[in-house]
Amino acid sequence: MKKLLVLLVIAGVAFSCTQKESNQTDEVTEGEVTEASIIPQMEVALFDTDAGNYVDKEVVVSGIVDHVCKHGGKKLKLVKDGDKSIHVESEERFDEELVGSEITLNGIVREMRVDEAYCLQMEEDNIAKHKEGETNDEDFTHKQEQIKAYRDSMAVAQTDHLSFYTLEFVSLEKQEEAQVEEGE
Repeated sequence: MKKLLVLLVIAGVAFSCTQKESNQTDEVTEGEVTEASIIPQMEVALFDTDAGNYVDKEVVVSGIVDHVCKHGGKKLKLVKDGDKSIHVESEERFDEELVGSEITLNGIVREMRVDEAYCLQMEEDNIAKHKEGETNDEDFTHKQEQIKAYRDSMAVAQTDHLSFYTLEFVSLEKQEEAQVEEGE
């Protein structure tokens, strides 16, 4: 009965899909692996340089949880071999017991772009908050220095924007758990 249902669904999809110019369809048969179904594996050390190729796409990364944010627990820092790290954000809280664990994490690469318009908006917001007394002189100065650093970095790189990448959490698996399950 299940095979008949699967065949009917596949037939329906095949019948309703339009054909390419070469008369081939995009349908995928059961068990077939396509390029679109493979989730790319990224290295922590190369994340900042390669992430631009995967914006809004899911990737897999393995590393050690260095930190889980104490303010809400919805961010973690993933490291591996050296000083490079990846910041991961989630809608749900991460378990603080993950700190020190090696994990394999699936996430969607997100990009935050800093350009001149972004800097101008930050500057306006900073000035307005300072005038309204929401920030003290030290915080105001610190934010102004941060904005200047963004502008200086764009000038040095001779680019109109800076890109900062994070991962939006999808799922994770602790390495120790995977080894136990394989051994059973």
